[in-house]
Amino acid sequence: MTRDPARDLASVLRERGLGEGAALLVDAHRPLGPLARLVGGRWADEATRLTEDPDGLERLRDELSPPGADDARGPRHAEPG
Repeated sequence: MTRDPARDLASVLRERGLGEGAALLVDAHRPLGPLARLVGGRWADEATRLTEDPDGLERLRDELSPPGADDARGPRHAEPG
């Protein structure tokens, strides 16, 4: 099974109470630099990779959506594997 940086980072952000704030930043397409500094370590590298990946921010936004929430793009993606 392949690791998904969007899922991993979203999980850490939610655990630290930053999920809603991160979702707002992603929606506004702002740089994730300040969040990366808050989370630090390898997560800063993951955030950088997500911003460089054409679909990275979209996947992160999907992962930050509340469970069961559907938006205009449809339901969250299926589990990898």
